[in-house]
Amino acid sequence: MKHFLQETDFTRDEVVQIFSMARHFKQERGRHEKPLAGQTWAMIFAKSSTRTRVSFEVGLHELGGNPLFLNTNDIQIGRGEPISDTAKVLGRFVHGLVVRTYAHGDIMGLAQDSGVPVVNALTDFLHPCQIYTDAFTAAERWAGPDGDLFASLQGRKVAFLGDTGFNMANSWILGANLFGMKVSLGGPASDGPGKLIRMMANKMGGSFHFTSDPYEAVAGADIVYTDVWASMGQEGESAERQKRMMPFQVTKKLFEAAKPDALFMHCLPAHAGEEVTQEVLDHPRCVIFDEAENRLHVQKAILAMLARERG
Repeated sequence: MKHFLQETDFTRDEVVQIFSMARHFKQERGRHEKPLAGQTWAMIFAKSSTRTRVSFEVGLHELGGNPLFLNTNDIQIGRGEPISDTAKVLGRFVHGLVVRTYAHGDIMGLAQDSGVPVVNALTDFLHPCQIYTDAFTAAERWAGPDGDLFASLQGRKVAFLGDTGFNMANSWILGANLFGMKVSLGGPASDGPGKLIRMMANKMGGSFHFTSDPYEAVAGADIVYTDVWASMGQEGESAERQKRMMPFQVTKKLFEAAKPDALFMHCLPAHAGEEVTQEVLDHPRCVIFDEAENRLHVQKAILAMLARERG
């Protein structure tokens, strides 16, 4: 059974197909085929969301499917039922699962026992749908309407600033290597990439650069990327994290230290005045709303690919 739990669950050839489908779905929105017609996909959300929930619900509808939203407070998994039991039951009702949760092990358990495709809509360890979307968004700019999207990413550099030990940084480590890009991480030494993501990068033959100098991180970067400093579940550490990560705030000065045509990206929601200044958010090369829009089209392509693989 094919799942999408991490960036490397698809090969480079499959990523090329996903990007092509995403472009097609975007250009032909409202007119394209419906590969999920007659299917019901459950959406299990332990974490609240705006972009992820709306983009998946709309996407499933546009592919002809029926989204079934399940908050963990409304199902037995939130009351102590084993992950394996929930997976086995839901797998007999639905055609696939979209899961947004805290522990990465939970989503792996659902994939192991459900018997249906499972999509990682975010865990504390990885956010693969976002990274595919970010790469697609940049490729749109660089390749144009008819160019080779995947080829346009080759050799490009992304600089990630801030908490380099959490899900978005982890996903860029895996994603950049899969896409043929270079990744440089800039953050406090205490918040650097963890042992597991280092092992995963080594296993795929990939590499990354980590530094505690933000200007070294962004030098020669085609993309400057950041994320919130305190994610859901870390709110109690917010003040301490802000103090620790303030040197890595993306200011206009830091952004201008990247390539002259560099893009600024953020997965949203953004906290102006914390991880990024309002001046950068208002910059003409800030593409955060393009990223948000493209979540719909890239996720539709991922769902369509999984449906195709299942047959």
